[in-house]
Amino acid sequence: MAPRLTPALLLQAYAAGIFPMAEHRDDPDVFWVDPQYRGILPLDGFHISRSLARRMRRGAYEASLNDDFEGVLRGCADREDTWISGPIHATYMALHRAGHAHSLEIRQDGALAGGVYGVALGGAFFGESMFSRRTDASKLALAHLTDHLSRCGFTLFDTQFITPHLARLGGYNIPRNSYRRYLHEALGLAVDIIDVPFDPDPAQVLQRKTQMS
Repeated sequence: MAPRLTPALLLQAYAAGIFPMAEHRDDPDVFWVDPQYRGILPLDGFHISRSLARRMRRGAYEASLNDDFEGVLRGCADREDTWISGPIHATYMALHRAGHAHSLEIRQDGALAGGVYGVALGGAFFGESMFSRRTDASKLALAHLTDHLSRCGFTLFDTQFITPHLARLGGYNIPRNSYRRYLHEALGLAVDIIDVPFDPDPAQVLQRKTQMS
């Protein structure tokens, strides 16, 4: 019989390089994933296209950190087929209350337009899921999140898998052995996602990203 999913078990799993999923939203069980190739999003190589740069210069959106974790979690699960089951939802909410799970929100016209959430351990951030209700909302969320993580001293942004969407933003796959080496190094860092005040200014984020590229 599989052990019950708990916040402590989740943190142990992330530190060991594995993560949970469910077959569907109504599945009471989870299974553990340890892919041969792991997707990462380089914090110093996040690609901002010309169109995304124009979108950031235009503004007309608000970015925030940990302002509506459950809203982002529900937004990520609001699709026809999702692995975010009831037990997974409850456990990540508990992780958030304990200060380990975090969200980046994008609002437009006062409404939640998109976001991303994940888990932070040492200098590693494990991205779990993202969503968009408006054009480019998830790209904006990742731009702001990678900027903030970099400023805090994080060195690893784990995306689990690489989609075409993430590849266009600079994401790529690395072998499992390389991932675990990067993970080990990142876990040894004494950094925290709240070490540095969150900067919601798109112009400042864009300037820092441009300097990195």
